[in-house]
Amino acid sequence: MPSPQHSKRQQICLRRDDHSPRSVVLLIETPVAAPAERCFELSLSIDAHSLSMHDSRERAVAGVTSGVIGEGEEVTWSARHFGIRFRMTSRIVAFAPPTSFVDAQTRGPFAHWWHEHEFVETTEGTLMIDRISFASPCGFIGRAVDRWILARYMANLITRRNDWLVEELESESAGA
Repeated sequence: MPSPQHSKRQQICLRRDDHSPRSVVLLIETPVAAPAERCFELSLSIDAHSLSMHDSRERAVAGVTSGVIGEGEEVTWSARHFGIRFRMTSRIVAFAPPTSFVDAQTRGPFAHWWHEHEFVETTEGTLMIDRISFASPCGFIGRAVDRWILARYMANLITRRNDWLVEELESESAGA
């Protein structure tokens, strides 16, 4: 588990943004006692992503399937959520090592998916900031699902992934 001194802040906003007019926007901030460069690198690791998402049996099935994904590269994920198997292909569309990268869905279940990962150095280590904008298809029904089900589900999913990253990164730092 992450150190008790770490606090997370989650914000779930239902608003328009630059990426999609009816997106749910999530903001999750996670402090970690590790250098930004290492946080950036581990966040791009396909293998770490699969390990951190073991509950949904998420695995890379096409594109970059192991190692570290880079600028312009794609990965197709297969995972089970709500008892349903989903596939989603995303591409790294922005890349600024070691401070940020953005992955965006190119094919998959969402009408729109955009996820910015930012790494800000602090006196205690790094603040990992996840900004996620997503929208489901199906008009009004999709917006209702986003608002009442997916917003909280996705925030919890990203928080669990970040908890895993914090545990890995801080155990590395402690062992160094």
